[in-house]
Amino acid sequence: MLSKEALEEFKKNYKEEYGKELTDEKVSEEVTRLMMLMKIIYKPIPKL
Repeated sequence: MLSKEALEEFKKNYKEEYGKELTDEKVSEEVTRLMMLMKIIYKPIPKL
């Protein structure tokens, strides 16, 4: 889980980028989804 400060920073950046404010619950949900996506797509490329 991310710190409260990290979630607040995400919330601030989201508002600046998209012009919408997110609730704390929605921020937590979006950050979790983003982290899951990064875990899926960011894997080392195996050596052949």
